Amino acid sequence: MKISGWLIAIPLTAATSLFAVDELTLRLEPALEAITPDGLLAHIKVLASDEFEGRAPGTKGEELSVNYITDQFRKIGLKPGSPDGSYTQEVPLAGIKSEPRMSFAVRDGTIDLKYPDDFIASSARLQPEIKINNSEVVFVGYGVVAPEYGWDDYKNVDVRGKTLLMLIGDPPIPDPKDSSKLDEKMFKGKAMTYYGRWTYKYEIAAQKGAAAAVIIHQTESAGYPYSVVRTSWGKENYEIDSLNKNADAVGARSWITLDVAKKLLAACGQDFDALKKSAITKEFRPEVLDAKANIDIKQQLRSFKSHNVIGKLEGSDPKLRDEYIIYTAHWDHLGLNHNLQGDQIYNGAVDNASGVASLIQLASAFAKLNPRPKRSVLFMATTAEEAGLLGSKFYALRPLYPLEKTLADINIDTVNPWGKTRDIEDLSNNNSTLDDLLTAAAKRNGRVTQPNSEPEKGGFYRADHFEFSKRGVPSLYTGGGKDFIGKPADFGQQRKDDYIAHHYHQVSDQINPNWDLSSAVQDIQTSVRSWLSGRERRQTSRVET
Repeated sequence: MKISGWLIAIPLTAATSLFAVDELTLRLEPALEAITPDGLLAHIKVLASDEFEGRAPGTKGEELSVNYITDQFRKIGLKPGSPDGSYTQEVPLAGIKSEPRMSFAVRDGTIDLKYPDDFIASSARLQPEIKINNSEVVFVGYGVVAPEYGWDDYKNVDVRGKTLLMLIGDPPIPDPKDSSKLDEKMFKGKAMTYYGRWTYKYEIAAQKGAAAAVIIHQTESAGYPYSVVRTSWGKENYEIDSLNKNADAVGARSWITLDVAKKLLAACGQDFDALKKSAITKEFRPEVLDAKANIDIKQQLRSFKSHNVIGKLEGSDPKLRDEYIIYTAHWDHLGLNHNLQGDQIYNGAVDNASGVASLIQLASAFAKLNPRPKRSVLFMATTAEEAGLLGSKFYALRPLYPLEKTLADINIDTVNPWGKTRDIEDLSNNNSTLDDLLTAAAKRNGRVTQPNSEPEKGGFYRADHFEFSKRGVPSLYTGGGKDFIGKPADFGQQRKDDYIAHHYHQVSDQINPNWDLSSAVQDIQTSVRSWLSGRERRQTSRVET
């Protein structure tokens, strides 16, 4: 999961108009009443147990997770979602364990970086070693080429074979009328665009022919502390096992800490703050630094088949059953880390055993409907989300059901386990054509929608729905609200901050006896009721994001 806003609530509300309704409302009540906190917790306890070893792809944890979800779908009565008669879609992955070394030759000697405290580095290229020697270092600002904004951080420089040093996030352009605010006409102001994501920065570096791309970590711009980078990248990582072995990827992709970046720049006679200030103007020019990078990444590689798990509830209308709604939730997490002292299992109770538990409970409720929805409903537990949305990316590239007949993807990436709220956060930043449905449905249930409270963290681009959205499938991603019933005004923010600081992508993401999963039940029940109080929508708008 890529945290954004708050712990992500069940994003069901905005599907209001996608199903036929009328008499189904009353018939749904028994199914909804069967969804309970105890039912959700039972699934979470299994998926987040030590036995499942953190649910890493290509491990015992995957086998147990896939078998468990498949068994649940079968017991519920869902049909196999794959045309081959199985409940799985094979996803070819490569596992990569990296042993990197990095140093910079500067005018007064050599700066040797300590892994993983000072830096992380890996390569998407599926080869046993990546060696970059004596590579000229170029500071490229935010590493963005955005013609629609008249922006080019690579202008007038050939970076082929060079090591690029860059900032994370979008260029924060001050509003010309009020310098205390950001210009909404440039990179959507405070909200992160895809240009701000690390994935984009590595992609554009590869297109430019760079040898390496090194991102300077800053917590505010990244949306998470460096500890998350160290945990997420300092283990076996995964890539889709492509025919060309990802030969077109940038040779080395790296993060370094802010302190290391400042030390490097100072050794080159440069000031970090001055360079950062120059990088927020269109007049910025890449700065060739008086430094040479030396990077050596030894990689242990393995190829294996991972799996998306898919169950299908066939629609009741012969004319409409070939149209689809997909609900997604990723089953994977970070697995084991044998280098840790004490607890070595990343159980991922919130992220995302809770989301998969909700997917199973939701599927169970739909399976009890009589009559069923007119359109078919797919329930998909995806693999390798933590490695870069790989399971959803593979499905979107090789869909089992045509994307042009897929009306929406509704993604479940964690639940709010701390009690009921009066509101729901819309994390789409106006990128989704389902936003109006979300607002209307929430209103009918006595709840209100709030805009993303932290759009600068780029939550819309950091979860499985994005792979559907960028291919034109309307997608929904919501966040649990912050207005908690019966709690102090700052309760929600405190819980979120505590989770990010101490539990997100840490071994401490485990079941908490103080959880109140009535919130998750509220989101499922309230939201499904609001779908069925709407009207069948013949067509859902499709836009590229």
